[in-house]
Amino acid sequence: MKTLFFLSAFLSLTLSSFAQNFQGIAYYSSQTSMKNINITSNDMTPDVKEKMMESMKKAFEKNYILSFNSIESIYSEEEKLATPKPSSNGVFVSFSGGGDSKYYKNFKSKQYITDLDIFGKEFLVIDSLPKFNWVITGEEKKIGNYTCIKAQIIIPVTEEDLKEYEDYKKKSESAKTSFFTPSEPKEKIIEAWYTVEIPVSNGPNKYWGLPGLILELDEGETIFLCSKIVLNPQEKIEIKAPKNGKKVTQKEFDDIQEKKIKSMKNEDGVIEIKM
Repeated sequence: MKTLFFLSAFLSLTLSSFAQNFQGIAYYSSQTSMKNINITSNDMTPDVKEKMMESMKKAFEKNYILSFNSIESIYSEEEKLATPKPSSNGVFVSFSGGGDSKYYKNFKSKQYITDLDIFGKEFLVIDSLPKFNWVITGEEKKIGNYTCIKAQIIIPVTEEDLKEYEDYKKKSESAKTSFFTPSEPKEKIIEAWYTVEIPVSNGPNKYWGLPGLILELDEGETIFLCSKIVLNPQEKIEIKAPKNGKKVTQKEFDDIQEKKIKSMKNEDGVIEIKM
């Protein structure tokens, strides 16, 4: 009995030590579909429109790094060299989507922290980790050397979605220049491929909750693909939560952002871009 007790205690301590020391870095790249983006303007030539679409496509191609251990992680866009300024007759499109923001997850406290900004004003969003109703299909495929299993989240269309679509469709018809063509809301399926060979319940951005690391994620318009994984690197990984900005909940941030967007709309309720 004493032998069994000491063996059990030894295994418990060993597993606990492994969990504390286990860490890694996953590198992701993202691509966003342009099918819902359509530039309509009477003031642009086809050549200018084509150059703008190409510039927008490149702006949506990004690389991210997820640094993780068994308890916490930090996800951020990979740093890159500054984009050179275009010539005077060139076309340049820039989107400020919070490229410097970081998404921190803590699985012990069940919280996430992310630093976001609204037109230069910094906010620190602190809230509970989102709960995802994953459905594991059992379908398998190889991603690199890892065997991955398919899981899905099915998000139904709400009456609010349909109402917003009808309102936006009517109002966007009066805008002089429009980038986004509204499409009728449909049931959304988010698809993930995870591997139990890397036993951390984590993935790109806000996603987590599966019994292994997510190596591929399809949100419909945007696909994230893991291109490289480094497990237990020699140099210890430092994971630090963001600290700057006014502390708010996710709902508070969403409300502030919605009010700001409303203040930018014209009398028809459309954010009009004059070229």
